[in-house]
Amino acid sequence: MGTVSAKLPDFPWDHLVPFADRARAHVDGIVDLSVGTPVDPTPAVAQEALTAAADNPGYPVTIGKVETRQAALDWMERRLGVRGLGLDAVLPVIGSKELIASLALHLGVGARDLVVHPRLAYPTYEVGAALAGARSLAADSLTSIGPEVPKILWINSPSNPTGKVLPIDHLKKVVDWCRDRGTILVSDECYIEMAWDAEKQPISVLHPDVCGGSSEGILTVHSLSKRSNLAGYRCAFVAGDPALVGELLAVRKNLGLQMPGPQQIAMVAALDDDEHVAQQHARYAARRAKLREALERNGFRIDDSEGSLYLWATREEDCWKTVSDLADLGILVAPGAFYGAAGHQHVRVAFTATDERVDAALSRLA
Repeated sequence: MGTVSAKLPDFPWDHLVPFADRARAHVDGIVDLSVGTPVDPTPAVAQEALTAAADNPGYPVTIGKVETRQAALDWMERRLGVRGLGLDAVLPVIGSKELIASLALHLGVGARDLVVHPRLAYPTYEVGAALAGARSLAADSLTSIGPEVPKILWINSPSNPTGKVLPIDHLKKVVDWCRDRGTILVSDECYIEMAWDAEKQPISVLHPDVCGGSSEGILTVHSLSKRSNLAGYRCAFVAGDPALVGELLAVRKNLGLQMPGPQQIAMVAALDDDEHVAQQHARYAARRAKLREALERNGFRIDDSEGSLYLWATREEDCWKTVSDLADLGILVAPGAFYGAAGHQHVRVAFTATDERVDAALSRLA
């Protein structure tokens, strides 16, 4: 008998365990720069809202609270310049990874279908295609996709792992290409507020300058894990074409995939407040600048890295050698091969560690 797990690629992080063990053996402990998990406090506005909503005995509804969806719409207009969407164009979800992994299956993708994702990409895009029994293709240029029409095309800007920000002209071409073929375009925009290059600011595919003021055929994925240190709350949402959002809603109702009510109230408070985002952005900017200087001083070249929470670093050697050498210093990073064959000479360095741990990394690299 076949199993679902047999369809899925190996879980890449299992291969990093021996290097993590070696890094932990350092006399001053491990500096873990491998996973982009927030370490700074959850904003007080979100904590207070969650506490106030703690008495929540009833079941939540899958579609989410009106105020939660409205807060998402208000945030998209205020921060991203996205206008014209209604409440039926937003759906709260239980963390963006769960959505990304299940989206192809929930939109009816099957064994004869093709899902396209970037050559260097968050592995869950491929996992989602495999879970649906579909084929996946890693491609960055539209011309390299070939004559077959994909059912879903994923883009990710700023990128995980590279931090690359896609320019508006490219996004417009992708929107037009997908609409001409009836391909669903899904844009993972979880790092859209984490930009570091003033000349390369991220833009949503739902911005009117990209999509022409229409959400037809487009979905965007947004998360509060990084912008608001809410990874433990599992607060995210999908927005875009109301017909596609409605398809997801119909399936998720039957599966009971409902964001808990208190988290929805916390999500409203976090989306409505921009001050904590600016403060966290400044923290990350300082850590990023320190780590970048230290890596470049030690012979690394930093490629792309205009956005997201990572430095895409290379010494033009096999990524596992780089991982091994840094583990000997007690520093753990992610090998670029985790994100596709094109990353075999890079490592992904997260700057989400505490100031104390970042300073420890600097002293070891000095």
